[in-house]
Amino acid sequence: MKKAKAKARAKIKSKASKAKSTSARSADWAVQLVKSVWPQERDFFERPDRYRYVRKLLPETGSCVFCEAVKAGISADSLVLHMDTQVIVVMNKFPYNSGHLLILPREHIGNLWDVSDEVMAAMARWQKRSAKILSEVLKCHGFNLGMNHGAVAGAGIPDHMHWHVVPRWGGDTNFFPLIAETKALPETVQQTYERLVPEFQKGFKDETDF
Repeated sequence: MKKAKAKARAKIKSKASKAKSTSARSADWAVQLVKSVWPQERDFFERPDRYRYVRKLLPETGSCVFCEAVKAGISADSLVLHMDTQVIVVMNKFPYNSGHLLILPREHIGNLWDVSDEVMAAMARWQKRSAKILSEVLKCHGFNLGMNHGAVAGAGIPDHMHWHVVPRWGGDTNFFPLIAETKALPETVQQTYERLVPEFQKGFKDETDF
């Protein structure tokens, strides 16, 4: 009788062990599946150190770094690549990737719904033009395009809305930003500016010529 009970317990223990092993394999398979679908998913856009310069500037002066760029005009110091009566295109001083651009209305406006349809259309055109120029000059493989609207959404300068255009390359999220928490860029911001500004200064025959 004792032998039969011991044998039954051993059988139950063996089944539980196999079930646990199967569950572990299933969980591992699920993790691998997620990694294959989103191989480059990282939390780059939640790092507050990217806005250190904003935190230092705004509380002390009360000025807007974008409005200051408008006043400075197109130059290597301001990092402005294009400026017209409606829109400016400026390089991010602390980029997530080389060629990280910001497209914004020339007027100091924080809310999306306060921007006129005309200016929104102009911003959309320059988003498209900027992506094409970046693709041709920097040979990037893709883009992250988007906007953080409001301080709670992560906008570093919430009072002056802006669109992000971030070039992406295969393998640009390697071990360095993961282990050292530092992004290694292949060239300086000034070097990238010098490569891009001639293309942004070329004339356009009409609104569809880009």
